[in-house]
Amino acid sequence: MDSAGLIAVKARIADPVAFAPFGDLIASPRSLPNIDFSTALDNQRAGARTTLYTTVVEPVALPVTLEKMERHRFSSQTFLPLEASRYLVCVAPHNRKGLPDPAALQAFIVPAGVGITYRGNVWHHPMMALDRRASFAVVMWRDGSAGDEEFVDLAAPLRVEA
Repeated sequence: MDSAGLIAVKARIADPVAFAPFGDLIASPRSLPNIDFSTALDNQRAGARTTLYTTVVEPVALPVTLEKMERHRFSSQTFLPLEASRYLVCVAPHNRKGLPDPAALQAFIVPAGVGITYRGNVWHHPMMALDRRASFAVVMWRDGSAGDEEFVDLAAPLRVEA
């Protein structure tokens, strides 16, 4: 806990092994051949359509306070940086009630040039750019139902520190 009584989580540099329970890091190959990340893509609804959109994320400075999380229960969600420096992703497993487990939340600083895929049904905080405004191409599946995305307020705010 920090001096304000918030649970504090230290952000660490993202690596594929630590991030694996939540999804995949997508990096350019250093040499031939191509790297296929198709297995990270997941759609669990026959009627959902693939969506591709772009988004802009304004920068924040660490430390930050997290108050909510989201998930896409039936679809993976991939973020491919178009113009981005480092950015922060915060993920949490489910607790016994199926909500985000704040005690197990992990915060990752993703380096420039690396994208991410959240697996379907993974609790995550909305993307946060760190050094400057960032833009991403985003791929996911939607069918227009409440299952497309779900937002929940955390029982108590969490603080993410550098």
